[in-house]
Amino acid sequence: MLRALFVLFSLFLCAPAFAQDDAAAFFKGKTLRILVGSGVGSGYDITARTLARHLPDYIPGHPLVIVQNQPGAGGMTMTNGLYASGPFDGTAIGAPFNGTPTMPLLQPQIARFDADKLIYLGSTNRETQVMYVWHTVPIHKLDDIKSKEVIMGAQAPGSTQYDYPVLLNRLLGYKFKLVTGYQSTPKIHLALESGEVQGTIANWSTLRALNSNWLAERKIRLLVQWGITKLPEIGEVPSIFDYLATDADRAAVKLMVARLEFGRPFFLPPGVPGGRVAALRAAFDATVKDPAFLAEAAKEKLDIDPLSGEDVQKLVEEVAHTPPDVVARVRAALESK
Repeated sequence: MLRALFVLFSLFLCAPAFAQDDAAAFFKGKTLRILVGSGVGSGYDITARTLARHLPDYIPGHPLVIVQNQPGAGGMTMTNGLYASGPFDGTAIGAPFNGTPTMPLLQPQIARFDADKLIYLGSTNRETQVMYVWHTVPIHKLDDIKSKEVIMGAQAPGSTQYDYPVLLNRLLGYKFKLVTGYQSTPKIHLALESGEVQGTIANWSTLRALNSNWLAERKIRLLVQWGITKLPEIGEVPSIFDYLATDADRAAVKLMVARLEFGRPFFLPPGVPGGRVAALRAAFDATVKDPAFLAEAAKEKLDIDPLSGEDVQKLVEEVAHTPPDVVARVRAALESK
């Protein structure tokens, strides 16, 4: 009896090592792909490529990690495809838009995945977004857009660049006109410079990484920041919640802003073996603390404020329990009309 207990105890102690060995044996010599749901040069793309250069150091077996871009439908093209077709062995990691966890609630007709069943490795940071217009546009504060139309550049429905202005139009009477089809924020910025569009929305970290000179030279005017809490770094730019007068409006906007808490998430599709999930989560956690990664991220002007895979998973579950009446109101506002 004592011998049997000793054997069982030994097996229990050795289980993590066996899992690590199994993961190392599997990943050795493999190529892992990070599939980015937006175009080359976007903030998501820059983050994924920075992560990919350091992640192999911490994955057992040290596989090659490459980045491939699959833009389309606000990141849903990539997420739908990986969820449905895999591969389900840990060799493909999704880097979606931060709206991915809310898409099945708000766009169930085109989101063909269950956000709760995605396996999150973690997120590099929470996000605050800013809405801004070119400096020559005669708009000085958000409420000016209740009387003057503004042309906003966006990627696709499902992206905050599209969803946030549409929500303000339909719930609060603003006059945003959306031009969609841009594959990345850099392409929207080119359209801003040429006068093709007048404004857009982007992560604060993305704006600083791509066009910090615009801020220094006052080429753009910041109208409002989107986030659960205000980011002091942005200065006196008001929060979107400063413009909301009712509990119903605050609840609707909170659901939309919740996606920013996910920041820049990375996920695996369902069905990846548990040992490989544990190995990749541990590798992600180690990478986002690595001094070389942090130095490169600082050089790229990327904000790093990581969340673990378990933390992201909990946030997704919280969003999934949003009251049905709030979900229905927001979904109705976002539906094509």
